Amino acid sequence: MTSNYIGRFAPSPTGPLHMGSMVTAVASFLDARNNGGNWLLRIEDLDPPRESKSAPATIIEQLIAHDLRWDGDILYQSSRNDAYAGALNKLLSLDLTYPCDCARKKTPAVYQGTCRNKSADEIQSPHAFRLRLDTPEVSLVDGILGPQLWKIGSEVGDFIIKRKDGLFAYQLAVVVDDAFQHVTHIVRGADLLDSTPRQVCLMERLHLSVPHYMHLPVVLGVSGDKLSKQTNAAPVSNQDAAGNLKQALTILGQSVPKARDTITLLEEAAANWDPNRIPKKHTVSLP
Repeated sequence: MTSNYIGRFAPSPTGPLHMGSMVTAVASFLDARNNGGNWLLRIEDLDPPRESKSAPATIIEQLIAHDLRWDGDILYQSSRNDAYAGALNKLLSLDLTYPCDCARKKTPAVYQGTCRNKSADEIQSPHAFRLRLDTPEVSLVDGILGPQLWKIGSEVGDFIIKRKDGLFAYQLAVVVDDAFQHVTHIVRGADLLDSTPRQVCLMERLHLSVPHYMHLPVVLGVSGDKLSKQTNAAPVSNQDAAGNLKQALTILGQSVPKARDTITLLEEAAANWDPNRIPKKHTVSLP
């Protein structure tokens, strides 16, 4: 039992929860409860052009309907710009970030450091900020997928932490907020696995503790595509909360309680939670 365990569920409010995001919510909730820990809710409303104004309220309603009750207050990233600016200023003071005016469409997937050594007078506005990356490799042991190694220097290069449009990048915001909320365990989809080395680099430069990671298989629909708003994934219905929870448990390889009410179902599922039974793969199809 890990009494200092702090987990979180951090959806982006681009639309209602579908079965893919419900699997992440259930897994992160059960892992926290099985370890006697807290489960926090963070709404990552950092990118207004991609978001739905009604989504935060809908997501909250869906979680409540499924008795996935969080601890403490909800944290909204839209209220955290001052904290992100403080982190950026710290990195600037340490010469660990620099402005970049490269056009995104003309920038190769692995950034070649075009603006790395330019003077401030040579940079045009608007401009982004990139992390000065001097770490060739990042490694960690994922709780599901096992040992991971990323050659981040040659595969990614200096990456953006504040965008040209003035919005803070996901990579910086999530690191700052996980530290602020004292998150110790992160359970999320394997589609975010490649974000992990970027976040670990930022944590190290900001002298923050690196949490324990578990990356779940991404749920694919009948078409073979990831369930998402872009693929018109159906929202989970609040009218069949128990059925949705049981389907999520099946996808996660867990034993499925016979209970019909959500509270008892979740209590039994938490008691029997076994991460070792989660499929050790990057994707899994709907049953």
